[in-house]
Amino acid sequence: MLDAVSAFGHDPDLAAPDLDAPREECGVFGIHAPGVDAARLTFFALYALQHRGQEGAGIVSFADGLAHLHKGLGLVSQVFNEENLATLKGFHAIGHTRYSTTGAVTLRNTQPYVLETFDGPLALAHNGNLINAPQLRRELLERGVGLSSSSDTEVMIHLLAGAGGPGSDWVSRIRVLMARAVGAYTLTIGTRDAVFGVRDPWGLRPLVLGELAEGGYALASESCALATIGARMITEIGPGEIVRIDDRGYEIFPGAVAQQLSFCTFEEIYFARPDSVFRGRLVHQTRQALGRQLAREAPVPGGADIVVPVPDSGIPHAIGYAQQSGVPYSEGLIKSRYIGRTFIEPTPELRRDRVAMKFNPLPANLEGRRVVLVDDSIVRGTTSGPLVALLRRAGAAEVHLRVACPPIAHPCFMGVDMASRAELIAANMSIDEIAAHVGADSLAYLSIEGMMAALQERDGAGPLHLDTAPVIDGGYCNACFTGTYPFDGVPVDLESKERFAGIVGHG
Repeated sequence: MLDAVSAFGHDPDLAAPDLDAPREECGVFGIHAPGVDAARLTFFALYALQHRGQEGAGIVSFADGLAHLHKGLGLVSQVFNEENLATLKGFHAIGHTRYSTTGAVTLRNTQPYVLETFDGPLALAHNGNLINAPQLRRELLERGVGLSSSSDTEVMIHLLAGAGGPGSDWVSRIRVLMARAVGAYTLTIGTRDAVFGVRDPWGLRPLVLGELAEGGYALASESCALATIGARMITEIGPGEIVRIDDRGYEIFPGAVAQQLSFCTFEEIYFARPDSVFRGRLVHQTRQALGRQLAREAPVPGGADIVVPVPDSGIPHAIGYAQQSGVPYSEGLIKSRYIGRTFIEPTPELRRDRVAMKFNPLPANLEGRRVVLVDDSIVRGTTSGPLVALLRRAGAAEVHLRVACPPIAHPCFMGVDMASRAELIAANMSIDEIAAHVGADSLAYLSIEGMMAALQERDGAGPLHLDTAPVIDGGYCNACFTGTYPFDGVPVDLESKERFAGIVGHG
């Protein structure tokens, strides 16, 4: 968790895109495109990935055997301008937009990381979290390697720089790193001559490959970034795979033995942009399917008049719920899209009523109505109660809360800030108790079985290049719902991030 007041001097909860939701993961990007301003395209791709992290951003480009770096704290549009982009020369580059799962927001923890090695400059951007980072960090320190940050990404780049000894090719070095690293990681790696993409053997985090119309290739956390720069998506990189893009085109290599596919469920429920594509299906369609399944499982006793989403992330779920139930979809809440990081501290009154800073009701749509309020998830329960109260004050006769995923009762250690078990409301209250706590007339969550059925509703489209890993239970990680983690040796009763104290994950 972030400190109460970060380097920006603000309440991080106020800056979060949603007040009670899993915090975003990081976004990574890489491009090799001869004749193209790689840094400029990287900027626009990171802009498209801004939803995955708002604390910092960075770009490293390569030209004439040198690495050119610019990174800073804040949004992509705050970090970069025409002047500093002009210094990032070259036809290939990598980029990163950051949300940390633990630790302070500081420039030294901002990515990408860059090292000078025997074989030239090396840059690394990381989305994920290593669960064995403390052990790897200790080994590096014992070898006399100096570390300047608390980041697991810095550990990875030092391992990569030293793997195999001088003369080893980069694919071999990456394989050595993959044999040592345990956890969630999607990497983009920049070297003097090429850009590499890496996906962990469990496939927890996404990585897609695209081709630019003018020539060259790009790698991104989500396909929406490819679309933004006019690239055509070619494939998803499979679990345990390495992809190299350079002057010769692209080539995919086996990197580590693929484990049971454990793609993060929350990528499709909440994290990814609705216009991204995973496993051959638009995320917006997947979320509508979750909403339809929720309507089948949890109709409102006695009926309802309107279905209202918690904007913005609850909108496609609510559309699906309305489609299946036949209850009209209606806007009932307007979200301010301009509340982000601020140097101005809110007043105590506004701090106590943070929901009022984010949402305004539409009384004309709510007056006397029985409302189905649809949200994508409930984590701490800090927003649901104020939202229910807001709808009632605006005239709603009843408020029935419906949640498009199962109860979140376990923390995540794979790069998602899912809160500790003590903070998770579903870990400490029954559904009836939560309903009473938030003041809803009724509350229902989507079942795990229903969620998996909706996630696998492919409409005839199959997964893209994901046959490298065995698929069980649909190939998803549901640890935050079930407490069953995908890694050997990780007990199910982990209750806090103290296990990884001092290590900054990069979501």
